[in-house]
Amino acid sequence: MLRYWIRLIAPLVMAMLGLSPVQAETLTASSPDGTITLTVTDDGGHASYAITHEGREAITPSRLGLLFRDHHGFERDLAIAQVTRASHDQTWEQPWGERRLVRDNHEELAVTFASTTGPDRSITVRFRVFDSGVGFRYELAEQDAFTGPLAIIDELTQFSIGADADAWWTPSRQFNRYEYIYRTGTAGSVDDAHTPATFRKPNGVHIAIHEAALVDYSAMSLLALRPGSFEAALRPGSDGIKVHTSAPFKSPWRTIQIAPDAVGLINSDIILNLNEPNKLGDVSWVEPGKYVGIWWAMHIRERTWGNDGIHGANNADTMRYIDFAADHGFSGVLVEGWNIGWDGDWFNNGELFDFTQSYPDFDLPMLSAYAADRGVRIIGHHETSANVANYEAQMEAAFDLYAANGVREVKTGYVADAGDVVRINDAGVRTYEWHDSQFMVGHHLRVVEAAARRRISINAHEPVKDTGLRRTYPNWMTREGARGMEFNAWGSPPNPPEHEAVLAFTRMLAGPMDFTPGIFDLRPNERPPVREDMQRGDPSNRPQTTLAKQLALYVVLYSPLQMAADLPENYEARPEAFQFIKDVAADWEDSIALQGEVGEYVAIARKSRAAQDGEGEWFLGAVSDASARDLAIPLTFLDPGKRYTAQVYRDAADAHWDTNPYAMVIEEIPVTSADTLSARLASSGGLAVRFVKQ
Repeated sequence: MLRYWIRLIAPLVMAMLGLSPVQAETLTASSPDGTITLTVTDDGGHASYAITHEGREAITPSRLGLLFRDHHGFERDLAIAQVTRASHDQTWEQPWGERRLVRDNHEELAVTFASTTGPDRSITVRFRVFDSGVGFRYELAEQDAFTGPLAIIDELTQFSIGADADAWWTPSRQFNRYEYIYRTGTAGSVDDAHTPATFRKPNGVHIAIHEAALVDYSAMSLLALRPGSFEAALRPGSDGIKVHTSAPFKSPWRTIQIAPDAVGLINSDIILNLNEPNKLGDVSWVEPGKYVGIWWAMHIRERTWGNDGIHGANNADTMRYIDFAADHGFSGVLVEGWNIGWDGDWFNNGELFDFTQSYPDFDLPMLSAYAADRGVRIIGHHETSANVANYEAQMEAAFDLYAANGVREVKTGYVADAGDVVRINDAGVRTYEWHDSQFMVGHHLRVVEAAARRRISINAHEPVKDTGLRRTYPNWMTREGARGMEFNAWGSPPNPPEHEAVLAFTRMLAGPMDFTPGIFDLRPNERPPVREDMQRGDPSNRPQTTLAKQLALYVVLYSPLQMAADLPENYEARPEAFQFIKDVAADWEDSIALQGEVGEYVAIARKSRAAQDGEGEWFLGAVSDASARDLAIPLTFLDPGKRYTAQVYRDAADAHWDTNPYAMVIEEIPVTSADTLSARLASSGGLAVRFVKQ
């Protein structure tokens, strides 16, 4: 603190002597490779930062700070009081993931800002500068100025991008949570955006803003202060307070991924590296895999969740899916609608769900035993309609039931309008919370921890966004958090052709997504109804992709629990194409984004984890927007000096998502790492390749 007192007294002394005032202090730190430079200053008594990439502006000077309801905050009259620096370079291993080995190489700058007026108080902003971006968080230590409960009413963190940058984002504070078609425009046209939000500056620098390690805090969106300049908007609780906490505390990390091109954003591990290591110990019971399920049939109105139709979760259908999974090498069968509560208006009556009582036509113990005999597991389902009060009252018993029946993965759901999460507060009053409030951030962790105690993994739908906590809690395997495949059954409109090429550079930067690809009947609502009173949806609601693109999505959109979402009979009708889904992996040794532009196309290569008796195989996936395009992909990722057979699934010359979606060529081509693979992607088309070592 000595330098702080010197800086506090120095202006008075210099003024008495008629000298110029002390200049603001400015600190810098650079990434290990020197491409990214962070600048931190207390100019004008404000804490602020700026970032450049290879000398080009990425983030122009942007404010930092916090405000509290009952305590003096950190918005003005601040001076840098203490600085510490550190270097870190370590490689750690994921139990599952996009790559097995992750390198954490960064320079750290911890800057303590102290008040120069009012009560003596200080806050530390810890920055970590990676080759692929910057992360920073607030750390408030115990001190006399902050005793007892603290109520954060605003976070003043700013991100100044520039109004003329290109932007891809979904709107925040809207009823459908994260499930919107991505908007495109300039940063100056963004008013309130969920993260990750992705930007491309006129100088070519690509930026994605998000957060890491969201624990006991509310989620952040980006609120426009001025065109192209954003502030961290924290989601308020039902009492209007954004974060309830106490000193000491640490905020989530604010992350700024930076790259010279779009694929550089995908190849970053900054989100994972800013999370704490595994807290669960031995997680060998967490197993990636592929599954099928009684799910898509409900969305295309062939079955229903409740008894008020043709109930899908019945013994005969479940056994049929189990047999199909066993015959084709799938590890799990998801069954939705098995438990009491689905009849009537379940969207608004979440308190009617019973998580331990099944419908009469569904025998969980019998079906679990039948699945086990066939080497398959039932995947459980907990839809809550966001009535968290009802769910938490039953959660322990519900997980006990699943554990007793060998269920190892559970899909949770929170279908409700954002802001309609039902909570009973400490006074016994029914209140309503946002889906990404501090309360719901805590709820999701309570679910994950309760599941972990039974060796159960979680796939959360209608979730709080992913912030890399899968590193700390490896049983939090995947989640939804964007428009998935179901919108192609009943969405208005369905997902557009560019959707997946946007997801790869936005939502997927946060972590795995249970997108549920693999639809082979690309006009499902044109099927005849199974019963006269069960009408199909609008025929215009359908996947706006080619069949080859459906295959490519298994590589492009990562999930360690990967669904083959269509009906078994649709796969049996196209066994040659289905073979790729059977062959493709769900867990990876390495992943490399090769080519792409946001919203236009993307090509990604992944190497599967080695089997005990062999080594991993490479797979390649590429998808396009509505524009057909020719790709030339160097195969330099393959092992040098080795020969491969490329099993290629590509769009035929006359393929088109709308007029000819099934036209596909399946061929085998000998290749090596010295070759370039050329292929034409149709409108909303795709390319899927398995490389088999000769």
